[in-house]
Amino acid sequence: MKEIIKQYIEASPEKMISYAEYMELALYHPEAGYYIKERKKIGKEGDFYTSSNVADVFGKLIGKWYAKNARALCLPPSVCEIGAGNGRFARAFIQGWNEVNEETLCYWIVEASPYHRKLQTAELNGLENVDILYGDAFENTGMKQGLVFSNELFDAFPVHVIEKCESVVNEVFVRYENGQLEEVMIPVVNEKIKAFIKDQGIELAEGQRMEIPLSYEPFIKSISENMTKGIMLSVDYGYTKEEWKHPARRRGSLRGYYQHQMHHDVLQHPGEMDITSHVHFDALKFIGEKYGMSFLQKLRQDEFLMAAGIIEELAEHNDPNPFSEASKRNRAIRSLILPGGISQSFHVIIQAKGMGGLGGKLF
Repeated sequence: MKEIIKQYIEASPEKMISYAEYMELALYHPEAGYYIKERKKIGKEGDFYTSSNVADVFGKLIGKWYAKNARALCLPPSVCEIGAGNGRFARAFIQGWNEVNEETLCYWIVEASPYHRKLQTAELNGLENVDILYGDAFENTGMKQGLVFSNELFDAFPVHVIEKCESVVNEVFVRYENGQLEEVMIPVVNEKIKAFIKDQGIELAEGQRMEIPLSYEPFIKSISENMTKGIMLSVDYGYTKEEWKHPARRRGSLRGYYQHQMHHDVLQHPGEMDITSHVHFDALKFIGEKYGMSFLQKLRQDEFLMAAGIIEELAEHNDPNPFSEASKRNRAIRSLILPGGISQSFHVIIQAKGMGGLGGKLF
């Protein structure tokens, strides 16, 4: 992968590439990209964990939540999950739906990774009305109404990086020097970056670094333009405008994860390391509204799960065996809602198209 990146850099007129281009190659190159290669990435043998892999409770509860809302809001039994990992969330979601709603659910998965498509096909084998599509284009589903769901999708979008140095806002690029990948800064000339800075009211302090996710806009634009009525529910970690100003975020949020170890230098292990950045929540809201999507709610994940009725999923039992299915399920539920648990690091963003303001009517 390093050699591939080197070739891209040497082929560029300026002999350097943006961080967004670097991430696109390192994560999504069709042969050597991290998300494309055949290797386990989710669970204890991979490089990151997701809530849907902590327990099937997560997927089943969201499936029940949408089943109830689809009936109440006159939405069709149609769901599109973008970036579905190993497919376990999808299976759990479908089970949850079937427990609450008798209508036959149509479930699309849009997945860029051939490896994950293979896992999803195996996990969902035998389930009807499940369609796994290649790529990242929502419009390929043909779905016009329903639910668009993603879990830890936006944090993996390629981002540009800016930094203020000597009162000048620079873009940080990647070049190849002396056999190594290294950073170089030049004043920002990208008009889309300038527009994002203006639209989001970003004012960097001296020495402050921040990621600029220009890739949000074409993605959200595509969903909004191809959906006439529905809900977009995005689960991810990130910050609001005010939270980005905290001194702890002075050096940005771009991180690499390699064998469960966090790395600040994401130029290490290209193609072998997951690269993420925290989501700009206000940008999701702004861009959604720009293309006709209403912003309904932002809830911490544990707050969402509580409102959706996760406590009702706790099973009453007298089995003293801590490894019984009921005991394991109850522990999984508690891990999703107890203070300090995984859910306090994540938020659920709920946006809608063609439905007006809903707010609390969703629970």
